[in-house]
Amino acid sequence: MTTSSLPGSLVLAGAGKMGGAMLRGWLALGMEGSDITAIDPFLSEEMKQIGQTQGVRLAETAEGIAAPDVLILAIKPQMLESAAVAFAPLIGPGTLVLSIMAGKTIADIAARLPALAVVRCMPNTPAAVGRGITGAVASAGVSPAQKQTATALLTAIGQVAWLDDEALIDAVTAVSGSGPAYVFYLVEAMARAGEAIGLPPDLAMQLARSTVEGSGELMFQEPRISASQLRINVTSPGGTTAAALDVLMAADGLEPLMKKAIGAAKRRAGELSG
Repeated sequence: MTTSSLPGSLVLAGAGKMGGAMLRGWLALGMEGSDITAIDPFLSEEMKQIGQTQGVRLAETAEGIAAPDVLILAIKPQMLESAAVAFAPLIGPGTLVLSIMAGKTIADIAARLPALAVVRCMPNTPAAVGRGITGAVASAGVSPAQKQTATALLTAIGQVAWLDDEALIDAVTAVSGSGPAYVFYLVEAMARAGEAIGLPPDLAMQLARSTVEGSGELMFQEPRISASQLRINVTSPGGTTAAALDVLMAADGLEPLMKKAIGAAKRRAGELSG
């Protein structure tokens, strides 16, 4: 994505972990720090350092800030009601509002802010290292140019998957939004299984963690090879991997358990969305 798609001015409301990751990504992508204002009443030392070294304007409130090309809502969802009054003056006729607030729909945002163009996003925590994936959906008022801008901003933290239907956001949340926790738990489970067959705890964790890290990198480096084929490539007929997969791929194995877990996450996402 070229820097020409980046906005001329941007206000980041909320500079916590995800907001901070996005900010670092925009700066790495080539956006000028002087074009960015970060609003947060509790700025971390890292954000203060970025402000000093990169020229990002830092503010504790929205008072006196001009309407930007893009307003990023990276605040806690429960803060929207109280923050809307302060953020409403930041929205001009051409302002794009990009929200990463979990559970808050486009309608929720439009009901509280005078925004015609809203993009609702669900990023995940690997965004912190530029390897996230974000599901995004645009309101009818988002222009093609604004969608390009949103893509540029989100690409700074990883891949972007545009959705045609906002109802799919809950499913995205269940698979990729919550997904990193499933992978981390897989590492824990593999390590404990290694301990159960005699490995020292530290070695079991090292083997499990490095195996998952390397397998993820292999999928990243070989995008044209399906996950199924990569699995087949590792599996010798009648070998040790096949013996383990006989358990994991049984009728009561990993897949039905994962469907149950992701189904529970999707239902909960719907409940939180109201």
